[in-house]
Amino acid sequence: ERLSIKVPKANIRSGPGTKYEIIWQVGIYYPVQIIKKSGHWYQFSDYEGDAGWISDKLLGKQATVITVKDKCNVRSGPATKYPVIFTTEKGVAFKVLKKQGKWIKIQHPDGDQGWIYKTLVW
Repeated sequence: ERLSIKVPKANIRSGPGTKYEIIWQVGIYYPVQIIKKSGHWYQFSDYEGDAGWISDKLLGKQATVITVKDKCNVRSGPATKYPVIFTTEKGVAFKVLKKQGKWIKIQHPDGDQGWIYKTLVW
């Protein structure tokens, strides 16, 4: 199951509970692939294959993606003929607004929107 972070900042822990060490933090829209559940905690892996645990209260079903290339062009429309309106680096999470063919309309937490090609995201 694929879920995403629904709060501005979330602690990722080494085990299923607040007594476990915080191993990193992620922001809103960060997508995770669920591995298993233990009580109110989910173990997951991310786009780089890193694993951790997170409280179920911090996760939602919002469709999201994260960029996987060092420089990704975000365009004004769903084709390369449309101008690039901004570029983004690897590891930036976006909310998915819609899909059209091999293109995904995305929105950054700051409100910026555009279209990105599907091979540039996870």
